[in-house]
Amino acid sequence: MKKWFKKSIIITVALLTFGLISPDHLIWEQLLDPKNPEKSLFSDTESIRHEQVSLLEKQDFKDSISIAAREQSYIKFGERIGPVIRNEFDDVIFPRIQEVINTTVSNTEPEKVVNLAITEQPSGEYHEKIFHIYNNDTRKDLIRFHVRTDKKPQEGYYFNFHYHLAKDNYAKHYALGEIYWSKNTPPKWLS
Repeated sequence: MKKWFKKSIIITVALLTFGLISPDHLIWEQLLDPKNPEKSLFSDTESIRHEQVSLLEKQDFKDSISIAAREQSYIKFGERIGPVIRNEFDDVIFPRIQEVINTTVSNTEPEKVVNLAITEQPSGEYHEKIFHIYNNDTRKDLIRFHVRTDKKPQEGYYFNFHYHLAKDNYAKHYALGEIYWSKNTPPKWLS
């Protein structure tokens, strides 16, 4: 049998029986490596199971961070800015935020993903912070998501969404997009 098929059978049986079939059962004898009968495929099964758990943990983190990121963004916008920019934020900016988060999480080692967290207090007034994703053990930021208010001559005010990365010491602005406000000065964040 092909090796991937053997592994699939072992994983399926292991998951379906919750380990009730012992390794010395006839089915396991049939699935021994013919070139090396001493070698059981259980070592491969354990690594596959670990990889599957890691992928599930990463996906769970991506999902929970995505929900928290949207919530923190809406808190930042407040009741005065939020209703005006919400649709464009949901359609244009937030998918880009999700993409950055997903890429970063996918590139993070599985054992470190469980240590990642999101800040829970966006800044008010005219400060830029929406939320940061950080390592809960070291308390160091991995990604900082910000929004800045820009005034363009004869056009008006725009909200400039961007992020910073720890790998370049937060020096570079990575653009996510802009949303036009109006020619009037926007209210303070959190208002």
